[in-house]
Amino acid sequence: MGAHDRNKPISCLKANSAEIIRELGEGAAPMIITQNGEAKAVLQDVGSYEAAQETLALLKVLALGQAEIAQGQTRPICGLADRIRKG
Repeated sequence: MGAHDRNKPISCLKANSAEIIRELGEGAAPMIITQNGEAKAVLQDVGSYEAAQETLALLKVLALGQAEIAQGQTRPICGLADRIRKG
């Protein structure tokens, strides 16, 4: 099933909401909801949404770390335990 198969008009969502939510809960791919032929929303199960949010959070942390490295805002690991104890 390709991505285009998961594009559905809002009328389909209205008419088949229980079935669509059941499919999503069983692991179906996210669905793109269209209105007047234009993509307006993405419908996905809670588990995949939470996993995507965790992934985005990790990517943000990595990006911040990369920025700190690029700006020279790093310190050597030697003496880290002492710096932590000192607060």
